[in-house]
Amino acid sequence: MRIGVISGFVLMALVAMIASSLPDRPVVADDTEVSVILGLLGEPPSPNRADMSVTGASAKRGEELVKYGITTRPDGGRTTKQSRHFVCTSCHNQVREDPDLTVANPQARLDYARTNELSFLQGTTFYGTVNKKSWYNGDYYKKYGDLVEPARKSLREAIHLCAIECSQGRELEPWEMESVLAYFWTLGYRLKDLDLSDKEMATIQQALRGEGNNAEARELIHSKYLDHSPATFIAPPDDRKAGAPGVEGDPENGKYIYELSCLHCHEDERYSFFALDNTRMTFRFLEKHLFAYDRYSIYQVVRWGTSPLTGKKAYMPQYTAEKMSVQQLEDLRAYILSQAR
Repeated sequence: MRIGVISGFVLMALVAMIASSLPDRPVVADDTEVSVILGLLGEPPSPNRADMSVTGASAKRGEELVKYGITTRPDGGRTTKQSRHFVCTSCHNQVREDPDLTVANPQARLDYARTNELSFLQGTTFYGTVNKKSWYNGDYYKKYGDLVEPARKSLREAIHLCAIECSQGRELEPWEMESVLAYFWTLGYRLKDLDLSDKEMATIQQALRGEGNNAEARELIHSKYLDHSPATFIAPPDDRKAGAPGVEGDPENGKYIYELSCLHCHEDERYSFFALDNTRMTFRFLEKHLFAYDRYSIYQVVRWGTSPLTGKKAYMPQYTAEKMSVQQLEDLRAYILSQAR
């Protein structure tokens, strides 16, 4: 029997003891993992749990792979880099990035990023990804075709697709895959993330004490966060010089997009062959290409991304409507034009 199973039994026994001896006290604390609570309420274990019986699997190694693309091998020495072009954090945060977990609101996400000093990225945060039921949703089939079918149903397959296609890297070894999964399980939602009212919290605690409806409590918990990340591909405006019809850009908001998104990858060529900075020369270059149909036009790259350069696999992923709205793209345009003057 694995340690994880034993600890689960111990936790359930402890919960039962607390519930019987202290019936008026909360059964679980605010920082308890949502997956643990759902398990106590009768939800079957997730098939995306890391298999820690695989030799070398560890959350620490998984964290290093996510952050640096390289870690220590189980038999000693260092791995080769998973990708020569990107690391997972090129496109994904590792902390909460939405003030309301039940909606995909790009402006709310930008405001939250500003307040919490986060990057504003194309990919969905890894925080809470283990609590989702599907990945590579919506229009990603237009980009990856049949490859998204297994990825939508399995977090392992989603990680595999990201490693090979998105990061243009090598396939993960089994112990590396389980390590990444183990790390992701340290980033699962906690009870405090669900913004429960006192009444809702009481419903869950009562069910845990055996005094309520487990199914109702599980449904309540699931209603507090999206079980997937929606993805809608949209085109640039038909007339790039005129911009999006009826939308006036806000350069102040565009400034935050430039700093938290564009510079995240392009400052000092961090993840790109194309360097950006805050000089007027840079903004004039962007202005010159703004209305063009090339890789230097923000309209082009934000909505369509870029293809790899000849002999190089690095590229820029596009922003879906849920990651950058029509208004925000016009805000970015307005900021670039204001700084080019």
